[in-house]
This record gives sequence, structure tokens and C-alpha cells, in this order.
Amino acid sequence: MGWFQNDTKPGKKENVGELDGADKLPSEILKKMITAEKAVLLVNSGDRVFIGSACATPRVLTKALEESPKDLADVQLFHFFTDGAIHYQDGIPNTRFQHRSFFVGTDTRELIKQGKADYIPISIAQVPALIKNGRFATDVAFIQVSLPEKNGIVSLGVSVDITQAVACSAKKVIAELNPNMPITLGNAFLHVDQIDHFVYVDTPVIEYAHPSVDDSVAKQIAGYIARIIDDGSTLQIGLGRYPNQMLMYLADRRDLGIHSDIITDSIIDLVEKGVITGKSKSLHRGQIVTSFCMGTKRLYDMVHKNSLFAFYPIEYVCNPSIIVQNEKFVSISQAFAIDVTGQICADQFEGEFYSGVSTQPDFLRGAALSPGGKPIICLASTTDDGKYSRIRPLLLAGEGVAISRADVHYVITEYGIAYLFGKSIGERALALIEIAHPDFRPWLLEEAQKLGYVRPNQSLKSKGAYPANEERIFTLSTGKKLLIRPSKASDVEQVQDLFYNLRRQDVYTRFFRTLRSLSASQAEQFCNMNYESEMAFLAFTGERENEQIVGSCMYVLDQTTNLAEVAYMIHPEWQGMGIGKVLQERMVEYAKTKGFRGFTALILAENRKMIALMMHVSGNVSTKCSEGTHEIEALF
Repeated sequence: MGWFQNDTKPGKKENVGELDGADKLPSEILKKMITAEKAVLLVNSGDRVFIGSACATPRVLTKALEESPKDLADVQLFHFFTDGAIHYQDGIPNTRFQHRSFFVGTDTRELIKQGKADYIPISIAQVPALIKNGRFATDVAFIQVSLPEKNGIVSLGVSVDITQAVACSAKKVIAELNPNMPITLGNAFLHVDQIDHFVYVDTPVIEYAHPSVDDSVAKQIAGYIARIIDDGSTLQIGLGRYPNQMLMYLADRRDLGIHSDIITDSIIDLVEKGVITGKSKSLHRGQIVTSFCMGTKRLYDMVHKNSLFAFYPIEYVCNPSIIVQNEKFVSISQAFAIDVTGQICADQFEGEFYSGVSTQPDFLRGAALSPGGKPIICLASTTDDGKYSRIRPLLLAGEGVAISRADVHYVITEYGIAYLFGKSIGERALALIEIAHPDFRPWLLEEAQKLGYVRPNQSLKSKGAYPANEERIFTLSTGKKLLIRPSKASDVEQVQDLFYNLRRQDVYTRFFRTLRSLSASQAEQFCNMNYESEMAFLAFTGERENEQIVGSCMYVLDQTTNLAEVAYMIHPEWQGMGIGKVLQERMVEYAKTKGFRGFTALILAENRKMIALMMHVSGNVSTKCSEGTHEIEALF
């Protein structure tokens, strides 16, 4: 057929005009080559026209269609995420047609307000099936492709997404043929026989740069996300600023993988540093799997003919049955608001549509089913102006539920991490209130009590933020790792579990009496702290999804002496492993930052291990013995 090997690099310019370069193209292409003005005349009244996605938006064709002299009625344009498909005049979107979009971005937000566009709330991964069964039958598809390879194959380049499904079913396919479009590998190809007409365009591929993030909220959220990502994890990172900012904190990880609907420039540094290798992936080992990319020329040069990258249709990349085949799969998505039961609003804010359902439900479910997977939702605790909490007692009118409470696992704000899966409504409410902005916590707690979600006598002693920076990972001499973190009011059940695992003798030496039970209100005394004059640390083993408490310590300050009285509980199966020493070291470190003089403890004479532990607080220890007890004072 006379096809040639195209060696044009992305960004390389040829000196071509409207149809220049004909001597470089095979006759089979030239036979189908027309101008954009002639191409849009093929659109008829009543047609449904698909517009290609993201950085492959066919801007030349969409502009020509808007300017077409043909009298067109009831033409409907449908699309996913576009850039520049809507043309503006004097800062106002100007279109002759009705638009239907699966995503509300900059292109369509104002049109929706004006009633010239409709938002279709659906997982984008479900759209190809509706295209194939005729629900979204396509009369004309406008897409953008690379120059052909020698076998007559063109690449969809930076945007495979739903474009391939549309191109394979549309009655007419008209493609902008762009020598600057990268040739991406995987399942990103069409044969020229599947394309009815070509319009030659020599324009740079649309570039997208993430806004620089310099606010502390984004950095804190990103840092908390990064804390729970392990070596060898496979990531879906979405387009949000928090997930992309998070990548900056992963430079010390090893063999991360990517299986994501979208990739951006944020992955480049980690690829070049050898952090993202895909070596631990269970599926597509050694490859970055995606469906479309949005970035700068630096990213486009990287993906061009690079077998490290595999581009696939969106219905494959976002299929939970595919996602689950990767162990330790981490899905990270942003939300606009969440109520205290865990219902997520991700495509609407204060009545206005933003973004879309996109691929969030599919990735969250896939991550939840993945061995060692982590489905993560992140959001700022307040609106940008700080006037309103994004954690609500109830979602507001005009805030639809995009993700049900049953599918929510991790929720992260700048105030910490809440794990909700398998938790009761009351546990969820308390956990989310604890990661809300401190200014809104009293109100949220009061509203949760009115709704009957939490106990009427529930309190939150802390007036400030949960001290998430005090969390530490310790490795015991046995090699087992522990998470030592400040306690939360929502840790009541964990403290009760620890109590009911203690031996009777342990209970007696801890409480100086025989206790048969520990109610929720009693247990709260050991975990609901103000983080100033009162503090408690808990020791956990296992992952956060199924963590087991193995020890606790706490202190209460005596304001008159500036000494804090301490107490400990260690799980019987973990005694003798050094957990008490680790917990004590954390308490000493924290108490010193508060300016305390030291610790005191009242210990039964028979509790030799605890006496020995207190003797190691400092070199300045005094003991008073009286009636079978030791009153120990250890000064810092």
C-alpha cells in the first residue's frame, strides 16, 4: 500500500500550509484529505457529533463547525473532557449547538449555567458500552491522530479514553492528522481504513501544566497521603492537585507502579529517578498503564514510541476486575464535600456542577478489592475562604452523592486520616469530626448529636488539631513494626479491646482494683485527650485497615507541680517486647516540648516491670514506698 515509517518527533515542525506535505504522505491518505471547512459540511441537521478529548481536542474542526455556513438544526455535540472545543467571544462562550458532556470542565461550566449544555453523571468507563449498544450512537466523530506508520496504523496519541470506542462505531470519522501528535503504544491505534477523511493540521499538541501548589493545606494533605503508600504500590492519581502534589513526597519509595486513567507531568521526575518502575505490578509488569495524558512537551516526548507506557481504552483501564489484579493498588481522588456518615459529593458544589463522576467509583472499588489496596478520598477541611466546612452534618441541597458511604475507606484532610470502612455511623461521624477544621468541630459534634449519630454526652476535649506529625513507626527487636500515634476520641473501641484482652492481674496492677468491664464513657477517659495537659499514645500492629491495638500510655498533668502522672496498658501477648519502653520514650519526648518537669507514677510493689520502666525515664528518679505501693518521681 506504500505506507511509510514516520520518524516525525513530537514538536518537530514541517514547513507546511493547508495541504502541504502531500509529497510526504501516501496516496491512500491524500485521497481522503480535505480541508476543515469541507469536512464540517458533512455534518447534517439532527446529527450527534463526538468531539475528541483533553489535549487531543480537535480545535480546528470544532472552530470550522461553529463557522460553517451550512444551516444546521438540532446538532448535538457530545464529549468527555475537552480543551478549547468551546469558542469564546468577548469572554463569553459562543456556540451554535447543544452540548452533552460527561465531565464539567472549563470548557462547559459556563455553558451549563446558560442552559446550552447538559451534564451526564456517569462513570466514564461505562460510556463505551453505551456507545456500542447505540445509546450514544454517533453520526460524526471529530478526533485527532498521529501520522501513519508504514502499516497504515495511526495512533490516538495522548487521548485514547472513549475515543477508540466512538471511532469504531461512528458512521463518519474525521481525523485531524497532526505530525506533532506522539505515537503512543498499547491499544491506542486505528487503521486509516477506519477513518473517512483527514484534515492536516500542524499545530503543537495542547499543553497542560498543573498549577503550582504553595499553600500549606495542599502540602499537608499530600504528606498524609504519602505516609500510607508502601513500596511496590500501584497508583491511580487522578487529575486533582492533592494527588499530584503527593507524588513529590514519594522520592524515597521503591518500585512504584502506575495504572491510572490519566497521567501528567507529575510522574516524570519519579520515572527518571527510578522510583516508578512497575517491577512490583502483578499486571502489565514494568509498564505505566493509562488511557490519556495531559502535560507539557516534556511528557509528550517521553511517551512517544516508548514501550514503558501502555495506553488503553478507558473501559479497560478503569475496569475493577482489571484493577484488582494489581496488588497494593492505591486510588486517590478528590472530593468537594462529605457528610459525617461518609457520603461523598465529587461532581457538584453548592449547586454548581464541577468535574464529574469520571472514573472514581471504578477505581475506588478496584482498590478496595485489591490485596493490600487503599481507596483514598482527600479534601480540604474548609472552603478556600475558610468560611464553611467541607465536612457537613448533612450534604447541602444541590450536593449530589457521587460515592456512597458504603464505598468509602480512607478520608484525608489537612488535619489527618480517618478510616471509615466497616465503621458504624457514630464511629464514622466522630472520626470525620476529628479531621475537620477545629473551628467547626463543636458545631459538627452538636449537629451529629441532634441527628442521633453520636452519644448525647460525647465530647471532644481537644480544641486544636490532631497532632498527626507525632505519629511514628517503630521496629521492635523482634523485627515487628508498630505505629505509635496520639489517641483520638474515636479510639474508644480500640481501648476497650485492649482492656478486655488484659489478664486479671494486669487489670488489678493498672487500676488497683478488679474491674470486670470498661464502658465506652470510661474508655473515653484513656483516649479523648486535649493534647496539652492530657496526652495518650496508642501502639498498633498491622495495617490501618485492620489495625490491632497492643499497648497504650497516657499522662495527666498536675498543674500545681508541673509533673504528669503516667499509666500504661500492654497486651499480654506483646509484653516483654519493649513496647512499654517505646511508648514511654514517645511520652517523654512529647512532654518535654510542653515544658513539663517530669513524670510521676503510683505503682504496686509487685509490678516490678513497670517500676523498672519508670526508673529509665531519667537519671533523676526518687521513690517513696508505702503500704505495698511505690510512688516514683522522675524529673527530666
